[in-house]
Amino acid sequence: MTRRESDVDAVETANTAFYEAMEQGDFEGMSGMWLDDEVSCVHPGWPVLSGRGEVLRSYALIMANTEYIQFFLTDTRTAVIGDTAVVTCTENILSGGPAEDGGALGPLVGQLVVATNVFRRTPGGWRLWSHHGSPVLTDTEEDEEDDAS
Repeated sequence: MTRRESDVDAVETANTAFYEAMEQGDFEGMSGMWLDDEVSCVHPGWPVLSGRGEVLRSYALIMANTEYIQFFLTDTRTAVIGDTAVVTCTENILSGGPAEDGGALGPLVGQLVVATNVFRRTPGGWRLWSHHGSPVLTDTEEDEEDDAS
């Protein structure tokens, strides 16, 4: 295995760990994924968040208010140049919150988000520098029928 292949594997492992921390509601694991210095994050529909504290607060808020979330990553591409890596992917997200009457999990909702995750190599491994997620807005069949009329 070449150094480049090894780097790509390590970045893809770090990227997977990022999504697994979200799925498990593992705030400590999530915190360990990010660089200690200047970072940024854009969640779908949110403004740009800058700085480690602001970014990690956003993940704490999301984790505290999400009963269930699962990511199925598709279209993943990884590029490594020197000590920087970029991963692009489609996040096929399945999530749900508590039922309105309490108790069991509420209805599950699917969503597509395209994401770019930028990593930087550190002595402790690859760490997130930036995450940007953007919703995929697609026409429904009903919208297409309306357009045809």
